[in-house]
Amino acid sequence: MPKKALYTDDVLRLAATLYHVDGLGQTEVAKLVRVSQTKISRLLAIAQERGIVRISVEAYQARNDRLEHQLCSRFGLASAAVIKGARSAGGEAARQTVGHFGAPYVASLIPAAGIIAIGGGRSVAEVVGRFRRTSAHRLTVVQAMGSIDSSISPVDALELGRAMVKLWGGEFLTLSTPAFAADKKTRDFFLASSQIRFVWQRLKKADAALVGVGALDNSVYVERDVLSAGDIAQLKACGAVGEICGRFLDAKGRECASRWRDRTISIEFDHLRRIPQVIGVAAGADRAPAVAAALRGGLLKSLLIDESGAAALMAM
Repeated sequence: MPKKALYTDDVLRLAATLYHVDGLGQTEVAKLVRVSQTKISRLLAIAQERGIVRISVEAYQARNDRLEHQLCSRFGLASAAVIKGARSAGGEAARQTVGHFGAPYVASLIPAAGIIAIGGGRSVAEVVGRFRRTSAHRLTVVQAMGSIDSSISPVDALELGRAMVKLWGGEFLTLSTPAFAADKKTRDFFLASSQIRFVWQRLKKADAALVGVGALDNSVYVERDVLSAGDIAQLKACGAVGEICGRFLDAKGRECASRWRDRTISIEFDHLRRIPQVIGVAAGADRAPAVAAALRGGLLKSLLIDESGAAALMAM
């Protein structure tokens, strides 16, 4: 068989027409072009390399504008992005879809310079993992919550903050604590250290924040055995419907008076409310009660959510 350089454009046009236009299978194309079947895929690839075959795809509208306007009108959001997905998509698939199509939206809301508080979670990780490299940012990224457990995961705020700075440049400040201290005394000990106080002050001055809005039952804390079924039952008894940065909120968006409240090391809700731009990320209809609570409590300014989650939110 001739080498790549000897494939004439006419032969490539013939193969491409038979395959792409006439819809013949590769076996039939090989017979008509008089080459072996194993060569056809390579020949078609060369046709694309030379520009003989140009692929055109009608633009996919990934966002549901109608639901976005409804969310902003009903909940007083500054902006919202509702991402369409496969009809039966849920769980990891929904998070991946939201991350892929929502990352440009989130990036557009993050200021070019300033202090950014970053939370953890699986949905936030999908967004951060799809940011594009740029040199336009001059940021100080601050870890907004302590580490979930001793095994650092790619979805932890520590790793997400590092990833943002690696991609965009700037400075990253770590909150070198657990998300939950053993008790209030231990939490206060951590917060009293000069290193943590320095980070804490930066969190209070944040210009924007990117946080996940988590459900109780399908939580990264349950997934990693930080919270047991009994713990979740106790939180529900306290009125908890979800969490943001390890702080559990009730249906009105207030922090629950649970036994975790005085043990949590993360940005406080009062500080979060004062940040000019707080972008919440959620995927799945099961997140709707937690998102609704966060919106009622004035914790979010903007929202990235999937279509099923937005529909459930509007139906509440």
